[in-house]
Amino acid sequence: MGVVFQLQEKSDMTPYDFKTSPYAHQRDAFSESVTKENFALLMDMGTGKTKVCIDTIASRFECGAINFALIVAPKGVIANWKGEIEAHLPDRIEREIVLWNPNLTKAKRQELLDLYDAGGKLKFLLMNVESFSTKKGVEVAEFFVKKFNVLMAVDESTTIKNRQAKRTKAICDVGRDARMRRILTGSPVTKSPMDLYSQMDFLSPKILGFKSYYAFQNRYAVVQRRTMGSHSFNHIVGFRRLDELTEKLHDSSYRVRKEDCLDLPDKVYMKREVALTKEQVDAYNQMKHLALARLESGELATTQNALTQIMRLQQICLGHLKDDNDVTHEIKSNRIDALMEICDEIQGSVIIWATWTRDIRLITKALQDRFGVQAVESLYGGTPDPDRQRIVETFQDPASKLRFIVGHPKTGGYGLTLTAANTVIYFSNGYDLELRLQSEDRAHRIGQTNKVTYVDLISPKTIDEKIVDALRNKIKIADTILGEDARDWLS
Repeated sequence: MGVVFQLQEKSDMTPYDFKTSPYAHQRDAFSESVTKENFALLMDMGTGKTKVCIDTIASRFECGAINFALIVAPKGVIANWKGEIEAHLPDRIEREIVLWNPNLTKAKRQELLDLYDAGGKLKFLLMNVESFSTKKGVEVAEFFVKKFNVLMAVDESTTIKNRQAKRTKAICDVGRDARMRRILTGSPVTKSPMDLYSQMDFLSPKILGFKSYYAFQNRYAVVQRRTMGSHSFNHIVGFRRLDELTEKLHDSSYRVRKEDCLDLPDKVYMKREVALTKEQVDAYNQMKHLALARLESGELATTQNALTQIMRLQQICLGHLKDDNDVTHEIKSNRIDALMEICDEIQGSVIIWATWTRDIRLITKALQDRFGVQAVESLYGGTPDPDRQRIVETFQDPASKLRFIVGHPKTGGYGLTLTAANTVIYFSNGYDLELRLQSEDRAHRIGQTNKVTYVDLISPKTIDEKIVDALRNKIKIADTILGEDARDWLS
């Protein structure tokens, strides 16, 4: 039985029967935004902005306002939308859902034709942001937006903050023909209020009221002219009139902070998919076949030998592999980029756990390059003992600039209080259930006044999925990898 919610004051709003009951903040966001053509759902990670958007799509479809939804999101996010649609879209609504693939095989072309011919069904096309850098992707999106009454939504909209990027221009151009537009993000401003321009331009140029980026910049940024050699350029040195800018967004956005969501569960778990590169796929398949051959020959008769093979498969997912001679081979990977996308969406302090020193160092360097040296510290075996307590105390200090701790669960996962963070990201996981539980509790313990969101980076259809599912279900992995069970883990 769904939850009926009616907006009495909206003449174009019929009663909407939710499939899944919304939290109070989701109900408020839905009420505020559902009938508006252009709207920004500025909701912290873990607060359920995807559900609000799906409920809006369903409501507008039942009111006859739209019949098609074009969802645009990063690669690691877009695949999750299909599951979210099935979870929250009422069963009474017939739907046709197509996940875009740039490899237009005969079967994929048929899917797009079926989407076009889906009659009275609610139609969904799920496209990754990167596809708008290609002529083929833009042409397909344009075709459907011009043919149907479309709600176009950009999830994690900071991916279009760069106004000069080809994909940003394409998404904004395609969006002009959409009947309704939405952006979804936890934080629309990652480095500068100037990040807002292209996101709001996608929704509607009328929201900010400027005909050009430079007019917007001149109003809200303090700019100095600088010269380097023969090259002169404008450099932003500060910002102004931010209260006025905030007021402009008031009627077109809804802000939800995690700490304001009193009815959320204390722990929220999320998965972020990370696609393997071609190099990783080749290495993974080769290693998997080798491991299965060793299992057949009896070489993996012990749990430890089986765990070693699983570890190597996991290393490939992370972008490196240590061979039998203890030499590490680098493999092209998307995982650091996926982590940076998540961090761009988050405000406040974050803990990132990783199981290999090599990864901790790479993550630390990437975060320092993005957010500044003072924003990041690492806690692992190589961190001097005198520095460890200083790092914890600085992290817990609300006035400090330290936002990110990158740590190994064995070093930082026990005993420490890191309640300044309400987001915990697992770049990778080990096999020790106790370490996972202890590392989760560094943020979720006495002193934590907010809900905590846990995000696992996972490469689909790999050992990543099996490890995370086992740990979340509190299964001791080493106890399960015996005999024929090892085949299930390796296959």
